[in-house]
Amino acid sequence: MLIGWLTLIFASISLFAESSARAIVVLCIFSFSATAAIFLILELGQPFTGMMMISDHALRNALPAMNL
Repeated sequence: MLIGWLTLIFASISLFAESSARAIVVLCIFSFSATAAIFLILELGQPFTGMMMISDHALRNALPAMNL
């Protein structure tokens, strides 16, 4: 759904914009921000694996204290 929504916005902006340097820069910035948003959504869906991995050391230390 998100990719379809972003594709629709990107296509509508590029359809009605005049071909100028400003329009190309804005489209490049938009495509970068859309790519970054999709990357963050996918990356933060699995917090203990991937490029932005968080440490599970604190959780491992807390489990014995909870007697689980």
